[in-house]
Amino acid sequence: MSVTTLIGAAIGAAIDGSSGDDSSVDGAIEGAIAAKVITAVIPLALTFATGWLVLRGIGKLKAEVFGAEPAQR
Repeated sequence: MSVTTLIGAAIGAAIDGSSGDDSSVDGAIEGAIAAKVITAVIPLALTFATGWLVLRGIGKLKAEVFGAEPAQR
């Protein structure tokens, strides 16, 4: 179990335990799952954003070098 999973479980347990309705075990489980999902999603989002910025930069460079393309019909 990684540190991020433990931190997510602790935060989830604290949030769920503050309501006082039931035990904080389900909040700990949800927090651990959320931590795992976040650690998987953030690298994917950064990769997508980097690729998008590179493609946008290539498009602008192409437009500067070759000029604007006429509208296609």
